[in-house]
Amino acid sequence: MKNIKLLAIILFSFTVFLSCKKEEATSVEKTSIAPENLATASFTIDGMTCPEGCAKVIENKLVGLEGVSEVKVDFENKTATITYDKQKQTPESLTETVEKVGGGDLYKVSNIKS
Repeated sequence: MKNIKLLAIILFSFTVFLSCKKEEATSVEKTSIAPENLATASFTIDGMTCPEGCAKVIENKLVGLEGVSEVKVDFENKTATITYDKQKQTPESLTETVEKVGGGDLYKVSNIKS
């Protein structure tokens, strides 16, 4: 019985360790943009609690948008930097996408710079 409890504790610990590993920043590249349409926006994201469950999900939502070519979400600094086509996206549409992740009540965007 002690062996089963010990095994369960080890498996649980291993699962937690793998699911919340520390990452400095993530980066995903997607499409190319004509130089004249290239724009960059950066902002602070409040409400992130885990690099995999929050930062990675936000990054995947942003990189899935039409006209977004690169996304870097830095969990440690609670920031995101997005390179996008200014004819297809705006800083407002990007922040709206972030704030809608998880039902719309988890993340708040501030300090928008473009």
